[in-house]
Amino acid sequence: MTDTARNNKLRCIFHLLFGSLLLLSFSNCSEAEDGYSRYVGSAPEFKPVRQDETLLLKRWDRWHYMPWRFHWGIGTGQAGGEFCRDYGITGAFTDSGEGPFEWINKWDLSFYNDHTAGKGLLYLYGANKGQNFVRFQRDPKAIRQGTRGPQPVDAKLKANAEKLMRESIGNVKKHSNRCVAYALDDEISWGAFVIPLCWRIHENDRDYSNWLKKYYGRRNTPPALFISFDDVREQMNGPLGKIDFSPFLDRMTYNDSYWANFVGELVSYSNSLDPNVPCGFVGGQSPSLWGGYDYAKLMKKIQFIEAYDLGSSQEIIRSFNPDNRMPVVIAHFHKKDKGVANDIWQTWYYFAHGNRGIIGWIEDWFDGKTPKPWLKQYRNTLLEISGKHADKIVGAKWQHEGIAIYYSHPSIQVSWCLDSQAHGRTWVNRGGDFQLGTSHNVRKAWDYLLSDSGLQYNYISYDQVVKKGVPRQYKVLILPACYAISDAEAAQIRRFASAGGTVIADFGCGVFDQHGKARSKGALDSLFGVKHNGTESQADWFGQSLWVETDQDRGFYYKKFQELFATVKSPLHSGFAIAEHRLPVNKTRKFGRGTVHYLNLSPQRYLQYRQEGVIDQAHRDLFLKPIKDAGITSPVELTDQSGKRPRDSEVTRWKKRGKTYLFVIQNAHVTGSALGGGGAEGLRKGTEQITISFREPVKDLRNERTGEKLGDGKQFKVEFNRLEATFLSHR
Repeated sequence: MTDTARNNKLRCIFHLLFGSLLLLSFSNCSEAEDGYSRYVGSAPEFKPVRQDETLLLKRWDRWHYMPWRFHWGIGTGQAGGEFCRDYGITGAFTDSGEGPFEWINKWDLSFYNDHTAGKGLLYLYGANKGQNFVRFQRDPKAIRQGTRGPQPVDAKLKANAEKLMRESIGNVKKHSNRCVAYALDDEISWGAFVIPLCWRIHENDRDYSNWLKKYYGRRNTPPALFISFDDVREQMNGPLGKIDFSPFLDRMTYNDSYWANFVGELVSYSNSLDPNVPCGFVGGQSPSLWGGYDYAKLMKKIQFIEAYDLGSSQEIIRSFNPDNRMPVVIAHFHKKDKGVANDIWQTWYYFAHGNRGIIGWIEDWFDGKTPKPWLKQYRNTLLEISGKHADKIVGAKWQHEGIAIYYSHPSIQVSWCLDSQAHGRTWVNRGGDFQLGTSHNVRKAWDYLLSDSGLQYNYISYDQVVKKGVPRQYKVLILPACYAISDAEAAQIRRFASAGGTVIADFGCGVFDQHGKARSKGALDSLFGVKHNGTESQADWFGQSLWVETDQDRGFYYKKFQELFATVKSPLHSGFAIAEHRLPVNKTRKFGRGTVHYLNLSPQRYLQYRQEGVIDQAHRDLFLKPIKDAGITSPVELTDQSGKRPRDSEVTRWKKRGKTYLFVIQNAHVTGSALGGGGAEGLRKGTEQITISFREPVKDLRNERTGEKLGDGKQFKVEFNRLEATFLSHR
């Protein structure tokens, strides 16, 4: 053999060995990615129940106000019927299959049936009083139970629920064909609301072990542990790379999955009893580590929902509602301190966001049988929407500017853990996470940053990205406090950027995996050109005392955002907290054909400045410049008589049968509670003339409220009543 031949042979052997090592390395790196992809692609918790257009639109084909007759002093006779007719109330409710069916039928009221699966099974008795669960909160071996004893989520609970459903649905069908939805129960949870409870939701521990094998892809599956948050919280005093919440969070994720499947099975059973009426639940909570509120899973298992607007839940639900087919409603509680202005605003605001109705809590409506004066002020709003506009938005498609906000439920879980460091052993008392939590306030800040700038968006869910990548309709992907990202998600996000997309992360991106185990290197470090190495401590974050921007124990009862942000003194850049001290602020780089931005800033203080009325465009541009650089601009601009954008104003657009419906609405800050209620904070009143300018000329612009034809063109002057909506349409 010649030297040349020998060298060629050695060269071939080297390349063969190197290629094999590279392939082996790639296989090891992608094993977790592929295992998680297989899990998301095959797990029943990500498989939807029936959600076709016929079921979701045919019976519930218009907007309805549905009073929950708590103190319905006027009764269900002639006077009650005339009141509904004269006040624009076209809906009603029945309870557990029992109701005034003759009255409902006579007055042509559409209704939902509450407590179709009874009360006390999906909602635990005593759940509204957290002290009933104190003895269980640190006991990871405890079984789900309320004040009436154990209620494990198992075959027995399902059989009991199905028995009640047969009776309830059977009686409804016997007496009326005007039912538009079955609500399984109110404020359902695998726990109690979203109270911190580390318990087992059933006694079949083998099921959890088997689920873990699928979740981890069978290789390197950890043992099924039953621990509480107490067993992992002390890790936060050490370096980032040593934090591992997974033994705790894996079981909470299992609870969410099991719960979603359980709810989905009951919804499908309802369909078997009455295939023409959608089924879901009422009293939905904020996205949370607790209680089963992973909306990526839950929205696939229902056909109807009433959810309180907590932690951006309404915008998340709107985004996960297929083509706006599913009937989504909001709860209305009249509040004396807020007055009728809040009632009017809330009705228009949620109508403009695609809601198909309102469930009203009837308290303080009547003096005996006489409607109170505030109702006469509210009446015109109900009459107009239920009479003139009720079917216009049904089945319409939400219009956005190609902007996606990422919904990462594992990040919500990790955020709760990091936030709870300040509480120490009192983490069990943590409530109001939707008001305190980093993930919630970051998400809400992004909502307002965009809508205040005339830009609309959708949330996209982590399972969708794992399975199919970022949909092509989006040009920009925002990663809000996305602490926990899997290898599979990271690969899809890199593909999106490489293909020309813009990716924006605020802080802490991908420093944990989907299980809540910290990484020594962030999942997207190579994308953004930043470096984490696992040695970071809380001294390297925000105010150097906690991993997060606020001390949520000290600020637990805050009234104004300024009080919350004053609890930790963080270094600021242009008025916003710098998150990670080892990283630069606003690092921008090209990646393939796309552009990526690591802001290293928290947007949370936007909520404070907005509340104080000191917001200007510079605050927004700090976060939104990458979006403008991507070529995205608002299709509709608003200006007041001073030439500025009206404060706290939003434009929503819907498209249906070639017509675009457009709302100009005040996007006041929304408040609420786990029991419902709330409304607008800092609601502004009055009417002003504004100029609406379209990026492209429109045809046949019409005022849907007055019938006035405004013609063709790009710029129009219209009246804007801040408590109501300017409602227009065009071709």
